Amino acid sequence: MESQSAELAKDRCYVALTHGHLKVQEIMDRVRSPQAGAIVLFAGTTRDNFAGKPVKELQYSAYTPLALKTMLSICERMIARHGLESIAMIHRLGTVPIGEESILIAVSAPHRQAAWMAGEEALEDCKRHVEVWKREEFEGEEGVWRANRDGLPGQKIAEDHEDAS
Repeated sequence: MESQSAELAKDRCYVALTHGHLKVQEIMDRVRSPQAGAIVLFAGTTRDNFAGKPVKELQYSAYTPLALKTMLSICERMIARHGLESIAMIHRLGTVPIGEESILIAVSAPHRQAAWMAGEEALEDCKRHVEVWKREEFEGEEGVWRANRDGLPGQKIAEDHEDAS
């Protein structure tokens, strides 16, 4: 299966959504600059448990056109607010097995403090606002859709399988 991806780039911002594996070196190279004294990289990975339950994998879906625009807006805001050289954000869609990356955010700045702050803020804004949804699949149980935020429980969605005849 070919990896599907979509991306947007503007000025010193790059954002993407992909069904392929995320590549750390590629995203770091996108923000590399001779004016940068720091590159900060965040890699979010699938952990093997949530609230004591064994997680099998995560499934991510998105409203791609709007998610890319929201991601780009976050990146532009981070550049303006923190004086960054560049920022890149890529989120994986589809199935993300245990231990693999679901999101990479790379930030370059003249000084490390701005890079650290912008990276954290970009991640929180992404989780809060980007139109990406997460389903946790558990070992031996049904999966649960979750808000794409730390620690917020999901709600089971009852599926009605009755015929309307």
